[in-house]
Amino acid sequence: MTGPEVEEKARLESCQLSIRTAVAEIDTRLGDYAREIQARKEYMWEARRDMDHIEKIAVRQTIEQTLDSAEVLQAQQRKLLKLMRSPYFGRFDFLKQGEMQSEPIYVGVHHFRDESARQTLVYDWRAPIASMFYDYETGPAHYQAPFGKIEGRLTLKRQFRIRDGQMEFMIESGVHIVDDVLQEELSRASNDEGMKQIVATIQRDQNAIIRNDDAHTLIIQGVAGSGKTSIALHRIAYLLYRFKDTLSSDDILIISPNRVFADYIGNVLPELGEEQVSEIGMEDLAAELLDHQYRFQTFFEQTAALLEKNDEALKTRIAAKASLAFLRQIDAYVEHLEKGSFEAVEWRTGRKIVPDWFFAEAWHKHRGVALTERIARVVKATESQIGIHYHYDLRTDERQSLREAIRGMTRTVTLRQTYQGLFEWIGEPELFKPAGGKLEYADVFPLIYLKMRLHGIANPRSAVKHLLIDEMQDYAPVQYAVLGKLFSCRKTVLGDVSQSVNPYSSSTAEQIRQSLQSASSVKLTRSYRSTWEIMQFALAIAPNPELEAMKRYGEQPRVVQCKRLVQMIELIGEEINDFRGSDCHSLAIIGKTQKQAARLHKSLVDTGAEARLLDADSVGFSSGVIVCTAHMAKGLEFDRVIVADVSANNYHTEMERNLLYVACTRAMHRLTLFSVGEPSSVLPLQVGQVGSL
Repeated sequence: MTGPEVEEKARLESCQLSIRTAVAEIDTRLGDYAREIQARKEYMWEARRDMDHIEKIAVRQTIEQTLDSAEVLQAQQRKLLKLMRSPYFGRFDFLKQGEMQSEPIYVGVHHFRDESARQTLVYDWRAPIASMFYDYETGPAHYQAPFGKIEGRLTLKRQFRIRDGQMEFMIESGVHIVDDVLQEELSRASNDEGMKQIVATIQRDQNAIIRNDDAHTLIIQGVAGSGKTSIALHRIAYLLYRFKDTLSSDDILIISPNRVFADYIGNVLPELGEEQVSEIGMEDLAAELLDHQYRFQTFFEQTAALLEKNDEALKTRIAAKASLAFLRQIDAYVEHLEKGSFEAVEWRTGRKIVPDWFFAEAWHKHRGVALTERIARVVKATESQIGIHYHYDLRTDERQSLREAIRGMTRTVTLRQTYQGLFEWIGEPELFKPAGGKLEYADVFPLIYLKMRLHGIANPRSAVKHLLIDEMQDYAPVQYAVLGKLFSCRKTVLGDVSQSVNPYSSSTAEQIRQSLQSASSVKLTRSYRSTWEIMQFALAIAPNPELEAMKRYGEQPRVVQCKRLVQMIELIGEEINDFRGSDCHSLAIIGKTQKQAARLHKSLVDTGAEARLLDADSVGFSSGVIVCTAHMAKGLEFDRVIVADVSANNYHTEMERNLLYVACTRAMHRLTLFSVGEPSSVLPLQVGQVGSL
């Protein structure tokens, strides 16, 4: 063991001792609180007949305040216990400009200060000074403190892995050592609890995105495996730290693609010491905005219909409603409806006259609110005008007569009829084709947008201060128009245009930027998830010249050609057995459609294999063997991936090419593809990659 290693182990033990002391002090204080609460409860019981109402309230409030204080202490203790297992992951020595001695800065997930020694032993990774660990190697460096720019030099930089209180290794270097640790971390098998925090391996470009607190709306275009979702969550954690006085976890909302994905990412913020934030799917949000009065197809069902039916008319309807031109048509239609929505006529009560032009002006002034509210506002404005000009207050019967008269001036039709009329107005009635009273998914957000423009809409989540939208490419411009009107707050929007599972309604980063005001965009082009070999295979399916694959090497992907379906099932069973005997935690078997995935799952279970099927109703992520579609797997990652039936007749359209790319880029360490018959022409088949059975 070298001298620096001995020094660092001694420092680790000293830090852990200070943490243990702090934990013990909290234990003592919690014990005092518990005894105090018990004593006050006993006092209330014994003196209940002699206490008046005010004294009882005072005692209850004291108990509640003590409980609140105990909860704060318990939260601090939980953080300290985490620090005990791994207090920090990095160190750099910073020599401030004009000073003679450098200061060692240790960076960890949480802040820790030894109050008795009046010394900060660990700096939170989000602290301004900690940014230098990610942004600089040894040499000139600076950071932005609250009171100004602090310049100096990094004279030393080290990285550690500390697990269960033990230092497993230490790296000291003048180069970008985070890369070395990242390579080692990426080569390991995935954990079995979903996405994890990555504070020890954040890269320089990722750090810049995380700490961007100027952008009102930040659009992150990240290639497959670039860590964009993790970075977005770390950005949320950073903003909660940076604006702790004005922003809490209750103020943040995540729009996630499905509940499995929401569960998969659910550990990240709690690991970073923050409370879990609310999440909602687009369909659930739509149902809320439509007051649960409409039945409609889900995005999952729409994608399944596209894959199973190859209906050209359906593709045309979806594409038409996903265009910016359609959004402008709705705006023009609203102006058209507004002109014919009200026919003002003169109204009299006794000798008092209200001219038609006054009603027209009042009606126009209060546009964009619900019909009932709009009528009420015009009635109120009319009453006020009568009071000013005639010095007269309307009687109850006159007020009712006025309200009925104004209601008679309005042209009222249902929202559904109004929406259907849109397609007749633009001369394309065939674009509206509900099935059995159920709206197509492509109609849901245009309907909501129309409702917002005509009548306004109640936003049940108006208190949201930061909105995070994942899988941005799967939402059409009209959906962003709705979100932009609903949420004027700051936003983080992320996704990858190469991973659209429905190209007929996808959006590019530029289209999103146009739809959302004050938006700026950044790119993440380096892919970390998959080995070099897997990534090159995937890029041959869907080329992306901007993508830079991490040079972490492993097995070549295999394409195995089978003569019959039963042979494919047998071989997949063998792959499952091999997985069970490995150090890997997760294996995904991916089919093209949900029906294919369900049949595949049944066949595997019938042979005795243990596997879990994911579908639209699944609510949680789990390790082990999972059978799903590329649509459900998007955003997730697995140690091993098997793509089933990549035959020429199963994968041949551009949409299916995208799905195949998504499926392949879920694999971290091993990728195997099985074809029943001739493999798809979109696959990069090379010598040594194909085996025949």
